[in-house]
Amino acid sequence: MEGDTAISFTVLGGGGEVGANCFQLCFGGHQIIIDAGTHPKKEGRDALPEFSLLNRAPDVALISHAHVDHCGSLPYLVRQFPGVKTHVTTPTFRIMDRMLHNSVAVMTTIARERGIADYPLYEHEDVGYAMRGVKGHAYNAPFRLPIEPFAEAEFRMGGHVLGSASILLKLPGHTVYYTGDICDTPQELLGGMQPIEDGLEVDTLVIESTHGATEEARVKTYPSEVERLGESIARVVRGGGTALVPSFALGRTQEVLNIIARLQDTGKIPDVPVYASGLGRAIYELYNRFEDYLLPNAHLQPLDRFGKIGNVWEPTIAAELISRPCIIVATSGMMLENTPSAMIAQEMVKQNHHGIFFVGYLDHETLGYKLLHSEPGASMSFGLGREPVEVKLQNIDRFHLSAHAPRAALTRVIEKIKPKNVIYVHGDPDAIAWMQQHTANGCRSYAPVIGQTVTLGA
Repeated sequence: MEGDTAISFTVLGGGGEVGANCFQLCFGGHQIIIDAGTHPKKEGRDALPEFSLLNRAPDVALISHAHVDHCGSLPYLVRQFPGVKTHVTTPTFRIMDRMLHNSVAVMTTIARERGIADYPLYEHEDVGYAMRGVKGHAYNAPFRLPIEPFAEAEFRMGGHVLGSASILLKLPGHTVYYTGDICDTPQELLGGMQPIEDGLEVDTLVIESTHGATEEARVKTYPSEVERLGESIARVVRGGGTALVPSFALGRTQEVLNIIARLQDTGKIPDVPVYASGLGRAIYELYNRFEDYLLPNAHLQPLDRFGKIGNVWEPTIAAELISRPCIIVATSGMMLENTPSAMIAQEMVKQNHHGIFFVGYLDHETLGYKLLHSEPGASMSFGLGREPVEVKLQNIDRFHLSAHAPRAALTRVIEKIKPKNVIYVHGDPDAIAWMQQHTANGCRSYAPVIGQTVTLGA
């Protein structure tokens, strides 16, 4: 394309990796930022996207959903470029506010405990300022972007977590469809992604690739994995142990708590106490507020059904919590060091009658992945400054309750849309390599990494 229809796509984060998702679209002298996340495995400024590649203020920012790997650097971006307006879905507006303020608290604690000079990357005041420039929108309601000539965006239900969206961008001479994180199947509370209509003309599809390297034979149905999880939890608590389910605060926590409650109500899991950690409880309140965004037949349990876990950074409290049969749903989902799930697991692995059950994505470099694949008798540290402990516990398993679409579903999205260009993001190198090799279907395909720019043709 020439002139006003020329468009470029630059990866600031989230290319060849899962984390710090942030992408720049440039055309006709305009700039759009899509997502502005932080990296869950990195600290300090290393956790940010490459904002140094921005030579001026973006015209607008669009955020797909409120997981921090998609929104966690927004206050930093807006502090660097005051006045930037941001658009999200209505539920994401409320959830993102909670998530970002929690990020300040977490970064402040890390700065104190580990002496990281860069933390916090922003303050509560920066979150407040950024949020004043955010506008929430309903699904399927196109809105004008502050760009001339005419350009508009539309959020479409992504099915990943409450408020998550794919983004349809109609730019001068070019249409972009950014999937964000998508799930194609109904979960306990949420329906799947909005089906793509026939005849949707898309020039460039930007698609997540999280499960590109996961063989289809390993992908189980959601109901069958729910049943298997319930059976595993029941065996543990009937044997006098505690079942720990590490879960992301947004999405997995609310889904898993309601799965457990339903299985208890039907007698498939014994009626023992169920506990949830702090941020997951705060987000649960917003699931209740936006209950009309859930499946029509979803039965959202009252939050007070689930107890609070307390200060599990104190070993005696964690040990007391697991001294009687119970079920704990705690962050973080990947069991990062010093998080509630890690502190509870530190006490649990010393004995062999408990169970630890992962239910979401596990990066290969995280503590959770290493624990899942540890050998009996391995020595592991669950927090900085804490002594390693011997892992005696062998009942550690993973269940495929991911809210990311499997690669067969991602392939169907590409086949349905038939874009001229497809760009693979949000995946480990192996996942993106598989996607590019097997799903391009004659499209011009790209797998840019951080700092790379793709110039798109007609």
